[in-house]
Amino acid sequence: MLETLRLRYPAVLALIAQCLALVGVAAALLVAARLGDWRPTLWQAAVAQGALAAVLGHWLGLRRWWLALNLAFVPGLLVLQSREWPAWWFLAAFLLLLLINWNSFRERVPLYLSGADTRQRLSRRLATLPEDFRFVDLGCGLGGTLAQLARDYPKARLVGVETAPLVFLLAWLRCLPYRNCTVRYRSLWREDLSCHDVAYCFLSPAPMAELWAKVQREMRPGSLLISNSFEIPGVPAREVIELNDWRDSRLLLWHL
Repeated sequence: MLETLRLRYPAVLALIAQCLALVGVAAALLVAARLGDWRPTLWQAAVAQGALAAVLGHWLGLRRWWLALNLAFVPGLLVLQSREWPAWWFLAAFLLLLLINWNSFRERVPLYLSGADTRQRLSRRLATLPEDFRFVDLGCGLGGTLAQLARDYPKARLVGVETAPLVFLLAWLRCLPYRNCTVRYRSLWREDLSCHDVAYCFLSPAPMAELWAKVQREMRPGSLLISNSFEIPGVPAREVIELNDWRDSRLLLWHL
């Protein structure tokens, strides 16, 4: 059960951590009030709740970026409340987050961006392929990888798919100057992989097993699947490129 939540519904685990931390801090304040005269400020209580939520999130197995969210959530709410923001601001902020992180809700894939070093290493690895190779970025984010490859390989045919509306729009605009690059508003599950030589992804642990099944069904022998950091359960990568960045990223390659 815990493993299912960790892989498929990390937001639920984060909410559980928040609730447990809230109960824990409330209990501690109640005990402190009965045993002594110390009364923490609202800010002290909020920071304590955030710290406890981050610790609980780590214990529950959430990834590191969730820990920062757990730490900042209640103090952030307190900041917003103290500044008396107008009601429309909260709606606008929610809609903006929804447009950026739509994949987190529908496909369990948050917005991860490939760094410049990662894009360069990926580009160098693709130099061994024919110059007109066909490449698809499954969840292309802001289009940085596509733009890099479009410059490096002008004869390659590059496709990116993205379903977060605002992210798609930015990627589409970014890749518009490159004639060998196309960005489609499409789920990665609806993209036909049989017409691509290379499929690249930077997703999350949740969809990797299902993606591997799709790759095996659709990609031709001799094709290449490349995943940034996330492994396929039970299927060791044939090739691993260590990137030595702050995220301990790796390019994992499977040869079909």
